[in-house]
Amino acid sequence: MNQMIFVNLPVKDLEKSKAFWSKLGYSFNPRFTDENGACLVFSDTIFAMLLTESRFKDFTQKDIADAATSTEVILALSAESREKVDELTDAALASGGSPANETQDHGFMYGRSFQDPDHHIWEVMWMDPKAVEGE
Repeated sequence: MNQMIFVNLPVKDLEKSKAFWSKLGYSFNPRFTDENGACLVFSDTIFAMLLTESRFKDFTQKDIADAATSTEVILALSAESREKVDELTDAALASGGSPANETQDHGFMYGRSFQDPDHHIWEVMWMDPKAVEGE
């Protein structure tokens, strides 16, 4: 069985977060989605649990970081081409996201980033397959 990852993120407005990701073409697993959280599906093995802050607090004794003023994590998504990087990032910005960092273009690697409505930073990256294989 392939190992899976579930990234847990606190959100201030669950419906707003679900609408944002839906506009980007992603879906939610209804078995793990209710009024307190939504299971955002990136692939068969990668998920983000978007949890209301009160539900998120059930899993930690620490304060919830305010992503509008501090960064605890930067999440990176791969893309199959430079065009897909632009497509996803442009869709995020048009759907209520905000810019995060400058575009990075190293020829063999290209990336852009955005902040979701809760200010979590997402990087979208493409790398030339030849560079990945070490050619």
